[in-house]
Amino acid sequence: FVNICLKTDRHVLYSICLCLRDNEQMEKTIRNNYRRLTGCLIDRKMTITTMESITCGQIASMITDTEGASAILKGAFVTYSNEAKIMQGVPEAVIETYGVYSKETARAMAEACKQAYRADIGIGITGTTGNIDPNNQDSVPGEVYYAVAVSDTIIDGYFQMGEQDSRLYYKLYAAEKVAETLGEVLGVEIEAVLA
Repeated sequence: FVNICLKTDRHVLYSICLCLRDNEQMEKTIRNNYRRLTGCLIDRKMTITTMESITCGQIASMITDTEGASAILKGAFVTYSNEAKIMQGVPEAVIETYGVYSKETARAMAEACKQAYRADIGIGITGTTGNIDPNNQDSVPGEVYYAVAVSDTIIDGYFQMGEQDSRLYYKLYAAEKVAETLGEVLGVEIEAVLA
């Protein structure tokens, strides 16, 4: 494959290889960050749960990549639709008032899953990847809201994502932003991935 591509266009191949190498390195670093975070939670015997929309379970999945995670991950919700969020405890009034893509909804998601599983930490994340959501008028491609609920405190965040190579990399990008905040909360050093 490489030799054939080299004969056709060296610059395009080099660019593709760099991009693939960068994406592979990014994914490896993000997964390592989650291993560190999960190890910390295991050591501290702190439980965690997630309610994920844009990441569709990616955060919970990376938490479970660490042996012993069953001691701290109480469960998780993938709430891809508004109805699923409401079924899992997000007040319909929050979505109607602020929109599904809002810090208020992310905060409600974090609190709802934390309460549902009686966990120490709840994570809520909602947003849009690279396309407009036809079911929600407030959809802005690349816009993400998230929240981390710990004790009686909820820390929320917002960021805008640029175009990614695949849906996996949108999920990983969003998950990394959550890892950065969770690292701050837990006092765990997170290896920088994103500018």
